[in-house]
Amino acid sequence: MNPKTILVVDDDFSTAEILTFVLENEGYRVLTAFNGKDGLDKLRLSSVDLVILDVMMPIMNGAEMAHAMKPDPAPGNVPVLITSALPETTVQDMFGRYQGFLRKPFQMESVLALVRAILTDADKRRG
Repeated sequence: MNPKTILVVDDDFSTAEILTFVLENEGYRVLTAFNGKDGLDKLRLSSVDLVILDVMMPIMNGAEMAHAMKPDPAPGNVPVLITSALPETTVQDMFGRYQGFLRKPFQMESVLALVRAILTDADKRRG
């Protein structure tokens, strides 16, 4: 069975690096992007099972990337896990639909548990 692919989109290099390290150690394939525009480009070029998306980024922020994903059937169906230092109530107003939220700073155990839950739920929906 092929490993699930996760796209980490975060302008904080150290956060992206730590997430990549932890997720790869769990057996996931990880792609990284440091702004929403690069994230969209990678999303369109690769088959991605989950996007872990920061909110505050240069060039194209997380909300702009999420809204750009929606019209496109393939990326529009990819689950999104939002990470932000902002309160979730603020994020809800910006994003609308997403499958999970983690407030920064977060614990890696919380990331892994939420990633597993979101991917399991997505697999069940696909049947």
